[in-house]
Amino acid sequence: MLCCRYALPLITKRLESVKITQRPRSTVVCAAKGPRPRYPRVWKSRKRIGTVSKSAKLVACVKQLSNVKEEVYGALDSFIAWELEFPLIIVKKALKILQNEQEWKRIIQVIKWMLSKGQGRTMGTYFTLLNALAEDGRLEEAEELWTKLFSDHLESTPRIFFDKMISIYYHKDMHEKMFEVFADMEELGVKPSISVVSMVGNVFQKLGMLDKYDKLKKKYPPPKWEYRYIKGKRVRIQVKQLQEFDKTAKGITEDEETEENSSLEHEEAEASSNKVKQLQEYDKVAKGVTEDIEAKKNSSLELEEGSSNKVKQLQKFDEVIKGVTEDKETEKNSSLKHEEAEASSNTFTAGANI
Repeated sequence: MLCCRYALPLITKRLESVKITQRPRSTVVCAAKGPRPRYPRVWKSRKRIGTVSKSAKLVACVKQLSNVKEEVYGALDSFIAWELEFPLIIVKKALKILQNEQEWKRIIQVIKWMLSKGQGRTMGTYFTLLNALAEDGRLEEAEELWTKLFSDHLESTPRIFFDKMISIYYHKDMHEKMFEVFADMEELGVKPSISVVSMVGNVFQKLGMLDKYDKLKKKYPPPKWEYRYIKGKRVRIQVKQLQEFDKTAKGITEDEETEENSSLEHEEAEASSNKVKQLQEYDKVAKGVTEDIEAKKNSSLELEEGSSNKVKQLQKFDEVIKGVTEDKETEKNSSLKHEEAEASSNTFTAGANI
């Protein structure tokens, strides 16, 4: 069979550089070597703001607001208006900052706003809300939240919620409700912590229920081992070592407290001594001022007495001058009268002679 085909050309030369002239922005690119084509970017990169700075801005924004619900919700809505997704991480970090600063009202406001948006419905959020309500003194709202969570998540309720409610009732001296929560723990098979057992045992001793206290100690004896987190690591410690560690920690804290108290007492003593010195100096200054005032008064009295004496002397001098002038006037008048008498007598004798 005949086959009509074109023969393939033999390429004997090297690969040469090819110029791409489709676009004016292109550059010369070699087949084996050379730079890649570089095109200018159409978009501009912005400086990305991290979640920490955004959470700090959210905290600063919330702190400036009043306690009006509409104002708080409006400010939070305007804060996340330009976000493509709900900034859950930013809000969680802001809640952590507010929790460290013990701003319980702001925590309640932010969590309720977040839950109204349908975001952050986790057990951690609910526990933070429960803790904030308890710390803010809203016991009724805390109980409502607890009953709702306990009814919705009966068997999956975490142990920290039981511990929190028992501690709230223990500090409020609400023993019956504390016993109810403890009974729910035993029914659900939740093992109580050491703090819960100690609180319930203290209440039994306070109420005189020694039989129940003995049963509680037999049922939940103190554990031999316990786990603690030291520098971020989970460490297994014996109870004796733990007690010694707690004692040393308490001793350190007591030493620090005694040092602080001694320093405060020393500062107070120094402040009181400084106040006494200042009062003494003030008394000295006041005495000097009073002495100066008395000296000025005495000098003014002396001047007044001297001036009065001078006035009296001037009056006496005026009287003497007046007496002298009157004597001179009487002498003048008498001399004038004598001259007039002599003149009249002379004229009379002259007329008689005529």
